[in-house]
Order: sequence, then structure tokens, then C-alpha cells
Amino acid sequence: MKKLFSFFVGFFAFSNSFAQDWRTATRDSAGIAPDPHSEKRAVVQVYAARTVDWRGYFAVHSWIATKAKNANEYTTYHVIGWRVRRGQEAVVVQKDIPDRHWFGARPELLEDLRGEEAEKAIPQIANLAANYAYKNTYRAYPGPNSNTFISHIIRNVPELKVELPPTAIGKDWINQGDVVGWSEAKTGVQFSLFGLFGFTVGLNEGVELNLLGLNFGVDFLRPALKLPMVGRVGMKDKAF
Repeated sequence: MKKLFSFFVGFFAFSNSFAQDWRTATRDSAGIAPDPHSEKRAVVQVYAARTVDWRGYFAVHSWIATKAKNANEYTTYHVIGWRVRRGQEAVVVQKDIPDRHWFGARPELLEDLRGEEAEKAIPQIANLAANYAYKNTYRAYPGPNSNTFISHIIRNVPELKVELPPTAIGKDWINQGDVVGWSEAKTGVQFSLFGLFGFTVGLNEGVELNLLGLNFGVDFLRPALKLPMVGRVGMKDKAF
């Protein structure tokens, strides 16, 4: 109940933020990522934040931030749809603030790798981004979109064991439109028809049903419900 109450408080605050122009909305750091000048180990972090305008009621935008060992700056990886409309590649890889607010929406840290695990993951993330199949394609619904891109990286980097939240519409587009594949956390299997219909069964994921891109599920390992719009209600998710 506490989680549900917190959601509605945040949800109404988010609704009020619609009055703010996205061009002037904060893009400042949320103060989540470690200072690269004090954290010398390699770092990989996965983030998600509510998307811009009315779409934020239903979906989040996700991204990955990495910092190599002894590096003094972060590199961020994500997909931005409007770039395709302008004839540019959707995939954006750049030196940036890792934990920026997404046009006013505070990001949530989904996974945090440090040290050797992060060192192993970083070159794999870079390679997957460079060879992403949908660099010139973007569909907000049902995908491939920004969440499809991050889900693809998660599925193919063994060190990443997180699952994107149920509000990450597009995450159920498996790799290059595969019908069957491993679940994101790689502890189960997933069946999906182009992100529109499907289901996932896994130790880390529990049971999740996808209907027209909306996700309903139950996590048994860390008891929680997974609901469209609301997200996760119950214990906080954690990589197994």
C-alpha cells in the first residue's frame, strides 16, 4: 500500500509537470551516480524515467551509463526517436551526465555494476550499440524504440541481470523481432509477437503477461505486482 500511495503522489506531481515546457524542464543530475573523480572503479548503471508529456502516463524512457576504470567522465547510451524523423541515427552514444532528469522526470536506478563486472560489460555494451539492427528505425509503439534498445543490450550482456519495469513499453520486442528468447534477466524464457502479445516465465521475472504492449505480472521471488501505468507494487526489484 505504501508503494501504491507513493505512486499516486508522484503521479499527480508528474501530471502537474505537464504545464512546464519540455524545452525548459530540468535536465540536471539527480545526484544518483557516483562522482567519477572519487569512484575510480568501472561503473555501469541502468536508468529509467517517465517519458515526455502524456506518454509519461504509460511509459518510461530507459538508458545505460558507463564509466571505464579510472575515467573521469561517463558515456551514455540510448535511442531518441525524433532523430530518425530528421534523417539521423536513433542511437546516441555520448559523454554526458549519467543520471540526468529526463526533461523534468527524475530517473530511477535499476541496476548498478562496479569493478570487474562493469569492466567486462562495458566493451559488450559498446559493441551491441554499434551493431544495433534498428539504428534507422523507431516506433514508439510497440517497438522497436528506446526500451527495445536497452532491453536488447540487457539480454545480451551476461553481467546485466536487471529487468526493465512493466512500464517500459517496447521491451518485449525481442532482439530482431524474435518470437522466442531468453528473458531479460536470463533466468527464464519469453514468447512475444512483435511486442504486442506474449508472456514471460522466469525465476527473476516471475510471470508476466503482455497484452497489446501493456504488462501485467507477479514477481514471486520478491513479492510484487507488475501493472500498466503504475509499474511495480510491492518489494523493490533486485537482480538475482
